[in-house]
Amino acid sequence: MIERSDYYAAKLAYETDASDVHAARKAGKSIFVVDVRSDEAWAQGRVAGAIHMHYSEIATRAPIEIPADAEVVVYCWSPGCNAGAKGALEFAKLGYAVREMIGGFEYWVREGYPVEDADGVHRRPVDPLTGVARVRTRA
Repeated sequence: MIERSDYYAAKLAYETDASDVHAARKAGKSIFVVDVRSDEAWAQGRVAGAIHMHYSEIATRAPIEIPADAEVVVYCWSPGCNAGAKGALEFAKLGYAVREMIGGFEYWVREGYPVEDADGVHRRPVDPLTGVARVRTRA
């Protein structure tokens, strides 16, 4: 029988979220963030600095474009999309240390992290239901 703590430790080994990815990148950690969505979705906007590699291309492109010892985080649109899991599976088959960003691009945007499109890098307002509004108060 698996212990509850083992289950959650294993879960965290395979998943991450927008907040943790943003914090790791901000701290200078080298992470390859890979958008596994369609060309059309990529063009509408993506995590700033992400690589676009549709999950169907990972088997052929990843060994050429991403070092084998790299930490990889994949994402798709949202919790209602399983392309991230498909992409993570393809990276795992190749032996990569890969995690899926739960919440996907939707939560990246809703939490107010940098978004990139053809016009450059932008930040959208934080959705108060997903992100913490930081308000400075005077003492």
